[in-house]
Amino acid sequence: MIDKDQVRLTVIRGLMTSFTNEAITKGRTPQDLLTDEEALAVISRSVKQRKDSIQQFTDAGRPELAESEQAELTILEAYLPAQMSKQEIIDYVAKRKTELGVTDASQSITLIKAVMGELKGKADGKIVKEAIDKALA
Repeated sequence: MIDKDQVRLTVIRGLMTSFTNEAITKGRTPQDLLTDEEALAVISRSVKQRKDSIQQFTDAGRPELAESEQAELTILEAYLPAQMSKQEIIDYVAKRKTELGVTDASQSITLIKAVMGELKGKADGKIVKEAIDKALA
């Protein structure tokens, strides 16, 4: 704020607004605090929105808009816990598949529930889905 970092200021103000909106949606007053899980969910949604926007701007040939979204994305990702690498996710899915005794795609829901429940906030959902699909193929 003192450095007059306009992008960071805009991102933080947007997060504060999103936190307030989330509290109201949950039936609380705007002054009520969110739990850590709720706050992480709000930040994760914001990250996902930025990623989608970057993709759309890039596809539409608007790199200047994609750059501004990328700058905001970088700031938002600093507030999330460290994400697992793709290889760590693949290894984890294979381990859980063996532990649960999942042998084919008909039992995939068991594996999906177990893995997504344990990796929530630690791994990108798209990568987890790819790893599960690959493990069951």
